[in-house]
Amino acid sequence: MIKLIKNMKLKEILLILVSVVLIIFQVWLDLKLPDYMTEITKYVQASGSTINDVLVPGGKMMLCAAFSLLSSIIVGFLISYVSANFSKQIRSSLFEKIESFGMEEIKKFSTGSLITRTTNDITNVQMFFAMGLQLLIKAPITAVWAIFKILNKSWEWTAVTGGAVFILFITITIMMIFVLPKFKIVQTYIDKINTLTRENLIGVRVIRAFNAEKYQEDKFEKGNSDLTETQLFTQRAMALMQPIMFFVMNVLTLAIYFVGAYLISSSTLVGKIDLFSNMIVFSSYAMQVIMAFLMLVIIFIMYPRASVSADRICEILNTKIGIKDGPGVKNTKEVGTIEFKNVSFKYPDADEYILKDISFKANKGDTVAFIGSTGSGKSTLINLVPRFYDATSGTIYVDGVDVKDYKLEELHNKLGYVPQKAVMFDSSIKENVSYGKTDHREPSVEDINDALSIAQATEFVSKMEKGIESHISSGGTNVSGGQKQRIAIARAIARKPEIYIFDDSFSALDYKTDQLLRHELKKYTKDTTSLIVAQRIGTIMNADKIVVLDEGQCVGMGTHKELLKNCEVYKEIAYSQLTKEELENA
Repeated sequence: MIKLIKNMKLKEILLILVSVVLIIFQVWLDLKLPDYMTEITKYVQASGSTINDVLVPGGKMMLCAAFSLLSSIIVGFLISYVSANFSKQIRSSLFEKIESFGMEEIKKFSTGSLITRTTNDITNVQMFFAMGLQLLIKAPITAVWAIFKILNKSWEWTAVTGGAVFILFITITIMMIFVLPKFKIVQTYIDKINTLTRENLIGVRVIRAFNAEKYQEDKFEKGNSDLTETQLFTQRAMALMQPIMFFVMNVLTLAIYFVGAYLISSSTLVGKIDLFSNMIVFSSYAMQVIMAFLMLVIIFIMYPRASVSADRICEILNTKIGIKDGPGVKNTKEVGTIEFKNVSFKYPDADEYILKDISFKANKGDTVAFIGSTGSGKSTLINLVPRFYDATSGTIYVDGVDVKDYKLEELHNKLGYVPQKAVMFDSSIKENVSYGKTDHREPSVEDINDALSIAQATEFVSKMEKGIESHISSGGTNVSGGQKQRIAIARAIARKPEIYIFDDSFSALDYKTDQLLRHELKKYTKDTTSLIVAQRIGTIMNADKIVVLDEGQCVGMGTHKELLKNCEVYKEIAYSQLTKEELENA
């Protein structure tokens, strides 16, 4: 929690200091009330007192109560403002941090956990600041001040109050020992619930197709039950605090009056009046002490969960980023070139290498294709170019410069990337395609239409009611897989990059559309370098260079015809898809 507080701005710190001053003023006013009550008690019992004598301290009590209320309202407003702005800053910092994560950091935290941390955890911290901060300041000040007020009244009453405070302290300590660890478990279970819910929503088609509704319900029920049972334990434990507090408060009141009755009965007539007044005042101060502890109990109920949430937020904010910006590159001698020089790669914490000693170069205008069996490392290889991961050994050059020397933004501006799984955002087709804008330019409507035409998407887009302004739902659930792929390809084309990266981006297209798209793409990208990962021989047979991968190693490199002659792995893949005549006539 302290680590998060360090992120506060100066303005918010000043507002908190103003709140502290107002709270101290409010406590002083509250603790003045019993003093005026003492005066009223003495006037009531003294002979010859008039109504005016009582009205003067009574009026002062009214003023104290009014100013105390006003202070409370102002403090509530200031603390609410601080907590809302503080949570806004933390949420923004958390989102920016997650945005800067590489693949390694993303995999460290589950998606469900990241969602919980940016929503539920921040809400817990905000609630603690909005309510707990006032009580955290007011409770100890009230308790200490009230105790000092009653120390010189009577050691018997002081001893009784001390006993009550000791009982409350022991109760709170026991509660914290047993309950605090459970709050961390609660947040973990909320992560799990979020993950299960997300899985159910994303995989609803598969779940229904395999009649797995009951299995998913049971899976969710297990997570839901674990969360419910843990929350019931924490809430029941905390629910005991209030009745214990009120029991101690009522017993303390009775004890004060019992001791007071004993002291008054054994005192002289004059002393009885003073003792009675002191008893009334002491009772009021003792209630202030107990109320201060009641406020502390409320803090102890809120703090454990907020503390756990704050730790989870700090875990994200303190995560070290593996992929960092380089110093930056102003000018390059080459344009549109990619070179792998003795590149090997293995995932963090993995024992085996996914790629081993890969070397090749693609010049401007070249189309380099990658093919191999499933798990041979094709996608991993091209994901090293935009630095989704960094090579374990060896060097990757883009335009003759080590990719680690680029700022990430500079590097990504050179690339037009189309992933295996086409990602659609909840917006129009136009906005989805123009998503590929760079700092230097934003695609015009003409660029978007040209990109859709090259990607063979014009036909289905023109049939939609609003054309390029037609809405695409989140994840592209209102379009087919092939249509999503074509929009994703258009997004890369509209960017007009130096280098295209197609990660098995034609798999959802029929052969006719695939052929037309590649034909148009070849004409459009004749001066642009292209890296293509594909499973189909037909997609890559016209590439300038084909790299054949097998178990992470390069087992062949050349043109289609060259590989048919001298690469057994390529021949096996080729003959499994096309006939000998089709391959020879290609």
